[in-house]
Amino acid sequence: MRAFSRFGITSLALLAALVAGTDLAWAVDGSHAVDRQVDFPVAATAHMQEIINFHNLLLVIITGITLFVLGLLLWVMVRYNARVNPKPATWSHNTLIEVVWTIIPILILGLIAIPSIRLLREGEIVPPNVDLTVKAIGHQWYWSYEYPDHGGMTFDALMLSDEEAKKAGEPRLLGVDNRVVVPVGKVIRVIVTSQDVIHAWTIPAFGSKIDAVPGKLNETWFKAEREGVFYGQCSELCGSKHAFMPIAVEVVSQERFDQWIEEAKKKFAAADGAPTALAAR
Repeated sequence: MRAFSRFGITSLALLAALVAGTDLAWAVDGSHAVDRQVDFPVAATAHMQEIINFHNLLLVIITGITLFVLGLLLWVMVRYNARVNPKPATWSHNTLIEVVWTIIPILILGLIAIPSIRLLREGEIVPPNVDLTVKAIGHQWYWSYEYPDHGGMTFDALMLSDEEAKKAGEPRLLGVDNRVVVPVGKVIRVIVTSQDVIHAWTIPAFGSKIDAVPGKLNETWFKAEREGVFYGQCSELCGSKHAFMPIAVEVVSQERFDQWIEEAKKKFAAADGAPTALAAR
């Protein structure tokens, strides 16, 4: 018994250390997932924070229901087993209990449905006051981008090789040669499509995920509340190198964004017409 207790205490201590370490790892910048991560990324948008809050609400509700059902089962096993009740009851139903266990789940589902529907609508309906539009086009296996508000500037974003990522200080399988750059605190509309198969443009820290469908334009939006580099990946199986088409969005000040736009126009204008490098590295 003592050995079991020591084992239990040790296990709990290790679990606590693991969870604490994971939280600290996310607390650095929250830009991308880390090894042994079990929690959400640090929210970079108000929408993502609302998603996290909704998840926490669901966790409380589901945990409460699970514990209640488990406790009820244990109580029935102890209170109504054959040894305690050798003569079984003859009644088959209870109207009050049946009404209660019908009404309470309806109320719980209503409590869940209201914020759920609101979040879905909030993520799908782009606000009218858009500050910048970015078009993302999925390819096998990389993304290309267009800035319609700035002369239709376009560029490709290819994944860095392991050696390039290490040299640039980028996370493995997430770094790209050309990041999407947007200003902080502005409403960014992202128009998404695909040139070949279905892809999905996803940034966890923004709470953004939308399919890129050939021949169709989908749109989403985000408003980043802090500067930094935020990573995502294609989230729709799209072929043998599905795992090698990352997304990197750099959020900067308006002044830095204006400077980047001028530099990028010259850079990508010079590269216009050059053959696109293969994304498979």
